[in-house]
Amino acid sequence: MEQKIHQGRNVKRFREMLNIKQEGLAYDLGEDWNQKKISLLEQKDVIEDNLLKQISAVLNIPVEAFKNFDEEQAVNIISNTFGEHAFSNSFNYGTINIHPIEKLISLHEEKIALYERMLKEKDEMMLRLEKLIK
Repeated sequence: MEQKIHQGRNVKRFREMLNIKQEGLAYDLGEDWNQKKISLLEQKDVIEDNLLKQISAVLNIPVEAFKNFDEEQAVNIISNTFGEHAFSNSFNYGTINIHPIEKLISLHEEKIALYERMLKEKDEMMLRLEKLIK
């Protein structure tokens, strides 16, 4: 069963993707247009070719996009193409796990080791000074 493409709904989708309000599209189409006419236009199943060409020029989207875009097919393609691991091969950075507590413990252990080395060096220096004094 062939599903019919709703051109008015496609105009609305693309307009919204471009973040253009109905009033803005009406303004760009000319004096004869207003928000209400755009709303009615977006409810039409089929839009006249010359009007689609005007909308295409204003939104900078090919006429074929309004005539052929089928959301259900797009969703099916996306859902069948992108699975749970769709991007796993795209980024070969490995897993980065930074746990703040573990990092804090590691830094604390390094600090203790440094402190112990400094104490040992201080003791060795004191021994050398005592030998020099005697």
